[in-house]
Amino acid sequence: MPEDMNVEFAQQLNERAQERAQGRHTDARSNRVHQVLEIAEVLMLAVVAVATAWTGFQAVKWDGQESVLYGDSSTLRTQASTAAGLGAQRLAANASIFTAWLQARFDKRTELMADLERRFSPDYKAAFDAWLKTDPFTNPDAPPGPGYMKEYHSPQLAEAERLDSEANSTFDEGTHARHTAETYVRDTVLFASVLFLVAISQRSKSHIARLIGNLAAIGVLVYVLWDVTGLPRV
Repeated sequence: MPEDMNVEFAQQLNERAQERAQGRHTDARSNRVHQVLEIAEVLMLAVVAVATAWTGFQAVKWDGQESVLYGDSSTLRTQASTAAGLGAQRLAANASIFTAWLQARFDKRTELMADLERRFSPDYKAAFDAWLKTDPFTNPDAPPGPGYMKEYHSPQLAEAERLDSEANSTFDEGTHARHTAETYVRDTVLFASVLFLVAISQRSKSHIARLIGNLAAIGVLVYVLWDVTGLPRV
C-alpha cells in the first residue's frame, strides 16, 4: 500500500514538472513572438518617420512649383495680350495707309501712291504686292485687301500666338504640379494610418490580433511606398 502511494506521488510530481516545463516553453515562444513583433514595429515606425518627412517635403515643394508655374502662365498671357495689341495696331495703321492708297489711286496721284507704299510695314508690303498680282480691280474673286492674303504674316500676332500657346502649356504644368502635391499629401495621410495601425496593434494583448494589425500596417506601408516611388520629385 505504501508503495502504491509512492508511485502515485511520483507521478504527480512528474506531471507537475512537465507542466512547468511546458509553461516555460510556451512563455519562451511567446517572448520570441513578442520580440519579433516589436522589431517589426520599430522598423515600420522608422520607415514611416522618414517617408512622412519626405512626402511632406515634396508636397511643399510641389505647392511652390505650382505657384511659380501659374505665375509664369499669367505673365505669358499678359505678354501675349501685349503682342496681340501691337499686332492689331500695326494692322490698323497699315489698313489706314492702304485706304489712303486706294483714294490716291482713284485720284490718279501716282507720287502719293508710291509714297504711301513705302510707308507699309515689310510684312504688309509683301502681302500688298501679292494682292496686286491677283488683279484686284478687275478680278471679282480677288481678296478685299492685303490683310486677307495668305502672304500676310504679322510678327506681333505670330508672337502673341506663340506666347499664348506657351502660357497654356505652362498652366497645364501648374495643374500637374498641383495634382502631384495633392498626391503627396494623400500619401502622407496614408503613412499616418500606418502609425495608427501599429499603435492599435501594440495595445492588443493577443499576439494573433497584434500580428493581424501589423500585417495590415505592412500592407498599407508597402502600397504607399510603391506609390511614392512612381511620383515625380522636385
